[in-house]
Amino acid sequence: MYGDEEKQPAKEAASAAAEEGHSHGAMKEKRVVAAVDADGVQRVEVVGGGYYFDPNYIVVKVNVPVELKVRKEAGYTPHDIVVKAPEAGIDFAESLGKDPKVIAFTPKAVGKYEMYCSKKLIFVKSHKDRGMVGTIEVVQ
Repeated sequence: MYGDEEKQPAKEAASAAAEEGHSHGAMKEKRVVAAVDADGVQRVEVVGGGYYFDPNYIVVKVNVPVELKVRKEAGYTPHDIVVKAPEAGIDFAESLGKDPKVIAFTPKAVGKYEMYCSKKLIFVKSHKDRGMVGTIEVVQ
């Protein structure tokens, strides 16, 4: 199982989906609390594209292995998913493609860590600046 969705109040995020031909509009907060599967791993599926991550707020438990199954929605714009928090055991940068990839890590410190797309096309704002950001929250 890859995460249980939990509805939260809306939080605006910048979006340029119309420019990419998508109709998602501004991405609201979509929170997922990862469930621990029978094998002791927390799993969450993440889709990126149209300058958003879905979900864009992921809650996981500290010191419990995590697998993020990541992929990109259809389209030509390149995207990736980046978290740079080596002090917390979360340090990756992975290109997104239509075929899912699994990113495995074990969070070592409670806190909130930014995830974002590092891509930037010439003459336009970076994908991060356009709202392709989210949060991984590590809890007890």
